[in-house]
Amino acid sequence: MTKITYIEYNGNEHIVDVENGLTVMEGARNNNIPGIEADCGGACACSTCHVYVSADWVGKLPPKDGMEEDMLDFAFDPDPARSRLTCQLKITSDLEGLIVTMPERQI
Repeated sequence: MTKITYIEYNGNEHIVDVENGLTVMEGARNNNIPGIEADCGGACACSTCHVYVSADWVGKLPPKDGMEEDMLDFAFDPDPARSRLTCQLKITSDLEGLIVTMPERQI
């Protein structure tokens, strides 16, 4: 299990243990965390699991692939450096303490 902090747009924090091998999106969905809709179920076919990764985590995550980059073009108010799709972030012990913040809304 890896501890992930999800911060809603309004500032509410949810610190949860997520099973390794799942994605950050699945961790939110399985723990009923509002703000990550995941309409496509994790197929990287929408942008409704968009988050802003804490600045100190940007360089610690695997790079975005082309598909994720393309889908982030459809996200609400993407940040070129900090925006990620949580369906593309697989939980490993290396992500212990990851902090993600949801945007104002998902589109």
